[in-house]
Amino acid sequence: MQNAKCAMRNETAVAHLALCIAHLALLYIYHGEDDFTRAEHLKKLRVEMGDPQFADLNTTTLDGKTLSFGELRHHADAIPFLSDKRLVIVEGMLARLDPRRKADEEGEDDGGEQEANSELKQQLLDYLPNLPATTLLVFVENKKLHANNAILKFAEKDKKNAQVKLFTAPSADALPEWVIEHVEKKGGSIEFSAANDLALFIGADLRALDSEIEKLILYRNGGAIRRDDVRAMVAPAQEQSIFELVDALGQRKTQRALELLHEQLRHNANEFYLLTMIVRQYRLMLQARDLMTRGMNVDAIQKQLGTHPFVTKKIAEQARNYSVGQLEDIMSRLLDTDVSLKTSKLEPTLALDLLVVDLTTQ
Repeated sequence: MQNAKCAMRNETAVAHLALCIAHLALLYIYHGEDDFTRAEHLKKLRVEMGDPQFADLNTTTLDGKTLSFGELRHHADAIPFLSDKRLVIVEGMLARLDPRRKADEEGEDDGGEQEANSELKQQLLDYLPNLPATTLLVFVENKKLHANNAILKFAEKDKKNAQVKLFTAPSADALPEWVIEHVEKKGGSIEFSAANDLALFIGADLRALDSEIEKLILYRNGGAIRRDDVRAMVAPAQEQSIFELVDALGQRKTQRALELLHEQLRHNANEFYLLTMIVRQYRLMLQARDLMTRGMNVDAIQKQLGTHPFVTKKIAEQARNYSVGQLEDIMSRLLDTDVSLKTSKLEPTLALDLLVVDLTTQ
């Protein structure tokens, strides 16, 4: 009797899984620059494929930048192995179909658009309506597709069998809310002030934010993540990169400072965030230098500034390279850059590049 009940439960579970799979779309287009969230959605698709062992056997990832239609069809038409579905992921193929800017006879952009890869476009448009019911075909693009991309428009119209998702990273203003939601998804909780600091320290690098959130949840062991936790565990690591940048500025190493600046930008650090951190660093250096001229040691300065001991030690080391007057002059130049950024007088990255050159050549 017990065995019969177990068998019935197993049959019910299998039937439920088959029902879930049957309701999956057949065609997916995941595009946009937020690769972290995009990867999470791909992971969910894999989970929905059922048993991980068979899901792996029935998952194929293809480089769409050079893939021919024939190769794509070969994989998409293949029969699943011991499973109801197979998952075919194609990376970078649809960007080949984005309309291109027209050029006139002299090679100048005339403002119009021209079709790209018309043969491939037509082959896909003919094939996709007949995509096998056993195949989940996912087109992945690391940038937003053109609104007039033929396959994108086709998928947007087919609400029943296709799903289109645009993945864009949250803006700087929205990052704290993203942090709070992500912490809650992982079963934790975080104070808004802590989420705000974490967003400020890390910036829009969602993978780095996810990693820091994991560490903080483990550290709090069920308790709400507080502002002090973020400042104790995250700030010193993040500020180290700012220390390196400020060190290069103080040593008049223009090339090294520019390399460190652009390394931060490549990791999605916001220009306003970087300027805020540089201003904060020089302001602390000015305060520390003033206190040092009054005879205070590092421990006394740390208590006065309320900064982390590691941070105070580095600030004191850097402050010794300047006089109070020099730091006041630098603060004035930083203010000028801040005004330029906020009034859109200069493109943000250019403004920071000019600031670096200014601070290292004066």
